[in-house]
Amino acid sequence: MNCPIPNEHLIDRMIRALLGTIAALAGYFWLWGYWQLLVYVVALTLLGTAAVGYCHLYKLVGWNTAKRKTKISPKLIWAIFLIAFVGVTVGGSYASAFFSRKFFIEDFNRMNGPYKQTLFMTGQNNREAALSNYAALMAQFAAFSEKYTAYRPYILKNDPYFAADLKNVGDLITSLKPAVESGDLPQAHNEFEKVRPIFQDMLKRNGFSMLAVYLVDFHDAMEKVIAAADAKNPAGVLEAYAEADAKLKDVESAANDGEIQAIRGKLEEVASLAKQNKANELSAKAAELKSSFVKVYLQRG
Repeated sequence: MNCPIPNEHLIDRMIRALLGTIAALAGYFWLWGYWQLLVYVVALTLLGTAAVGYCHLYKLVGWNTAKRKTKISPKLIWAIFLIAFVGVTVGGSYASAFFSRKFFIEDFNRMNGPYKQTLFMTGQNNREAALSNYAALMAQFAAFSEKYTAYRPYILKNDPYFAADLKNVGDLITSLKPAVESGDLPQAHNEFEKVRPIFQDMLKRNGFSMLAVYLVDFHDAMEKVIAAADAKNPAGVLEAYAEADAKLKDVESAANDGEIQAIRGKLEEVASLAKQNKANELSAKAAELKSSFVKVYLQRG
């Protein structure tokens, strides 16, 4: 059986190889279910045609890029390709793993925030605040559950219990609606407590530390402090400080070594400048706060 005559130029083949690699990474790290299978088919098609140098579609429409001339030497084309291929493979894998993990934690914290507030307010027997936070919890959990039922990021791909955990948490918080609205709030608080170990086990078995969760949670509060500092607004800094202080205490409960203490020190320095009404010094000090946070987050977040 004769092999078909190649109809793809070397540059054409290498572009296909790069696009196929990008598609494979997208399928592996970012997609789930039918979309993942579809993208894998696209990736295999691109990589396969790049390997053999022949495209059936080109044959059908009468294209033949193999005949095109280029002034670039094949050695230079190969050198550029190898650099680009390593960059896409290594850089794409690292970035995809990092950001898919980061986005999951952000989504989790968006849902976990109102859960913690509902837990706290039911424990305080504060029905009005409990109702408000419970409504937010139901909305955020529904969005979280819908997204991660249809999609599993790389970090969750091998978790056989994730779906069951989502269902258990959903059933539990839904069943507590009558108690929150008009029933025994302290008893509801005890029932809400059952969610905490489910969440903790979910995160731990997928390689998340509670420190990572708390760092992302603190980040959002810290950004409010920084925004107020950049606006030279001492009152705004002090208002945002209260939330950042509480979130940083969560971080400190998970770890409180020198790096974490450095974040605390910078946060307190920003607050001190705000109390002294030194508006012009706030932005620079807030930048130091962010720098100390980023150092910890990139290594441990």
